[in-house]
Amino acid sequence: MALDIGVVLGNVFSIQTILLMIFGVIIGIIIGALPGLSSTMGVALFIPVTYAMDPGTGLAFLSAIYMASTYGGSISAILICTPGTPAAIITAMDGYELTKQGRSGEALSMATIASFFGGIISVVALMLIAPPLSKLVIEFGSAEMFLLAVLGLTIIVSLSQGSMVKGLIVGLTGVLLATVGTDTLTGAYRFTFDKMELFGGMPVVPTVIGAYSASQVFALAVQKRSTIQYDSEDNVKKTYNIVSVKEIIKNGFNIVRSGIIGTIVGIVPGAGMSIASALAYNTTKNTSKKPGLFGKGSLEGLAASEAANNGVVGGSLVPLLTLGIPGNSVSAVFLGGLIIHGLRPGPSLFTKYANISYTLFIGLLVSTVLMMIAGLVGAKYFGKIATVPTNVIAPVIMSLCVIGSYAIRNNIFDVQVMFAFGLIGYAMSRLKFFSAPLVLGLILGPIAESEFRRAMMISNGDVSAILASGISKFLFLLIIGFLVYPFIQEKVKEFREKKEEPVVEN
Repeated sequence: MALDIGVVLGNVFSIQTILLMIFGVIIGIIIGALPGLSSTMGVALFIPVTYAMDPGTGLAFLSAIYMASTYGGSISAILICTPGTPAAIITAMDGYELTKQGRSGEALSMATIASFFGGIISVVALMLIAPPLSKLVIEFGSAEMFLLAVLGLTIIVSLSQGSMVKGLIVGLTGVLLATVGTDTLTGAYRFTFDKMELFGGMPVVPTVIGAYSASQVFALAVQKRSTIQYDSEDNVKKTYNIVSVKEIIKNGFNIVRSGIIGTIVGIVPGAGMSIASALAYNTTKNTSKKPGLFGKGSLEGLAASEAANNGVVGGSLVPLLTLGIPGNSVSAVFLGGLIIHGLRPGPSLFTKYANISYTLFIGLLVSTVLMMIAGLVGAKYFGKIATVPTNVIAPVIMSLCVIGSYAIRNNIFDVQVMFAFGLIGYAMSRLKFFSAPLVLGLILGPIAESEFRRAMMISNGDVSAILASGISKFLFLLIIGFLVYPFIQEKVKEFREKKEEPVVEN
């Protein structure tokens, strides 16, 4: 069946589809903002609901949940330093600092704009260049995936400026924690202490919730102020300001670049949003005129992270729809949505079922616009959360931490892990250690380890095989560049400051 654009637009802009997409956006934002819930859970939960729908409408509904939940994680990350999803970890670093400065409205609206453009870029790429880009996926083997994971880990260098040793200690601790569980290649149990709950590895979501969210509750419990961060009425009033058009234009190139990075990373199976946001953040910091603001309240860093996160959404659907290879866990669940409607990935989706596919594409564009509207309208009011007294907000945050940790596997052990890492995270903050490298090491460590060992098995232990392909060489050069550039930048800064010092004549 040839593509009929009239039929596609009729499907997308029917009252039923529009209402479903609005509902999907609202549900997605709520799911993303609640700690412990994820885009994967949201899409999986509503797949059965779409069975009675028209295939195009059902897929557009699921894509609205996917896009909005990816953005939703930034809301709690910015307001209460509680990443709703692991993808929002990088966002929390600058977002919460902006909130403490009374700029939560600016941070939320910038996150919304960046997520919108990142999503639009990824959907356009999905529509126009899916087949050519999908060929790149085939070139990524174990060696390339290993180097991509290491590239994501290089952000630890940027996060550790001023205290490199502390950052590396925390990052390597995260990588070591990632070795807990069942060896994916041999099936042997490692560092599990015969606890069945650890056979699947250190639970990532409870660890993230503990290190970021529970630790904040403990910090609130010992502070003397009555609210999370405000001690003046002027700062409270600032929370209702949204980001200026001038600031958006200034970050235009940054947002576009980060959206493209997210889209490309999303196309690579298994890479995920954590790598995308880390790469975009690192790239932006290394090219910024004000790198010192990163981690202390930078709208540049926040925009980069959010544009990349939502850029992954469309990118992850490229290999899924063209080759049947899910780009990440959410698109793997999304595959179930295709199958339930009798659709199979491949050329037929763009020929025989073109009307359904383009209903999904246009629907995803419309959902992204609806997400932006909801985010900008809500940005003025979400900030009120930050003015709630600590004796009210702290128990609420802890309750969400417990529910989010328990809901993943219905296991009290995960709640215990959350509390343990909450105490560890609080102690780390008191000692001026960084939490982000710990989580990055925990998430990216397993990818790096398994892919490296798989590459060694394929090459019979020949380490040089890691750099055999052109893509590997390119990724290796990027790794070296990201590691060396901050030091070069610092030396250049010192040289300029020394050169500008006034000469004192005797």
